[in-house]
Amino acid sequence: MTCDQDLLQAAKEAAENAYAPYSHFPVGAALLTKTGAVFTGCNVENSSYGLTQCAERNAIMAAVSQGERTFVTLALFSPQKQDLMPCGACRQVMAEFGIPRLITGTSQAFKEFALEDLLPYAFGKEQLE
Repeated sequence: MTCDQDLLQAAKEAAENAYAPYSHFPVGAALLTKTGAVFTGCNVENSSYGLTQCAERNAIMAAVSQGERTFVTLALFSPQKQDLMPCGACRQVMAEFGIPRLITGTSQAFKEFALEDLLPYAFGKEQLE
């Protein structure tokens, strides 16, 4: 199983691939699945800002597209901000797929958050029944 430091290192490496010519704010994400697989993503900006894709959602969608549905931890990294937090859209996608744990920071110093603390009272399938 991948340790937290390895997951943060994978997120750091993913941030190196970020396409952030407008914000100059590269972000990398690494998602650990229950099967032990790790999927990474980086933010990809667009001059039409609404088309920008966050690193978190890129990693989640990559995992889902490969058939993964059970997740353990999502790690985030940016060289510009140690206390990086996901945007509201990413938090909602995390809730959709039940990603229970977020870590953010560096492999030497990181913080851990539970999904219910990031998005209490999340909208989910229960509201659609």
